[in-house]
Amino acid sequence: MATLIAPTNHSPQEDAEALWKAVKGWGTDEKAVIAILGHRNASQRQKIRQAFHDIHQEDLIKRLESELSGDFERAMYRWILEPAERYALLANVAIKNAGKDYHVIVEIGSVLEPEELLVVRRAYHNRYNRSLEEDVAAHTTGHLRQLLVGLVSSFRYGGHEINARLAKTEADILHEAIKDKKHNHEEVIRILTTRSKTQLVATFNRYRDEHGISITKKLLDAASDDFLKAVHVAIRGINDPKKYYEKVLRNAIKRVGTDEDGLTRVFVTRAEKDLKDIKDLYYKRNSVHLEDAVAKEISGDYKRLLLTLLGKE
Repeated sequence: MATLIAPTNHSPQEDAEALWKAVKGWGTDEKAVIAILGHRNASQRQKIRQAFHDIHQEDLIKRLESELSGDFERAMYRWILEPAERYALLANVAIKNAGKDYHVIVEIGSVLEPEELLVVRRAYHNRYNRSLEEDVAAHTTGHLRQLLVGLVSSFRYGGHEINARLAKTEADILHEAIKDKKHNHEEVIRILTTRSKTQLVATFNRYRDEHGISITKKLLDAASDDFLKAVHVAIRGINDPKKYYEKVLRNAIKRVGTDEDGLTRVFVTRAEKDLKDIKDLYYKRNSVHLEDAVAKEISGDYKRLLLTLLGKE
């Protein structure tokens, strides 16, 4: 379930005028900006952007970029963007920092549904005049490159059929690949980038039934290189996105020095999808309400925006 509950009676023109009043002059009324944009869904935000441009011949995003700063500015920028354009931006930022952020590319390629990923690839092409696959390939090497390119270029079958015999066969292949010191990387890449998510979940379940341990836990023991770490992220994202995102939040909050990029990414991409479920899971696993954990780690307008997206402001 989403945490964002947008009003049904909003006027894009009235919102655009209210935002103009909030940003014109010497000071910016950040609370007013959050009160409006933090309570509008993706379609409404795009209509506000258009109305702002029609009335004032100015790009709302560029205006806010010049008025806001720091983590608050980055979070608001990502929030205002249309979802596919946002993922394209997140992918590009991650690619430029591929040595550290390849997991974001894996996340995008494994969590999104096939149709969503196709739209993101188009948005990336339009925004950067290059393909997403091209940029991923240019910034990675070896088997990691093959896995990442396969994940972002895959157009998986979206049906719910399961081939039980295939699930057993490929669970065995994955088991041998993880156990074998040489690692059968090509087969792992083939399985993770071509099978439907439903079939893959069946394979992961069969792995657990056959070997008495989840494949993700087994990978944690074996993941000593970037390739297996990426495989671990892909399997978590495919198997249970909500659990995956709860872990992202937990790691972002509990690390030494809050990972604001991780926090922002989860909040802006999931607020209109399943952030409420992720929030409930966070409490179940940590015995702390997500809003309390977030409020303890960050401050100011950035905190106000995230709590708004969480449905607490």
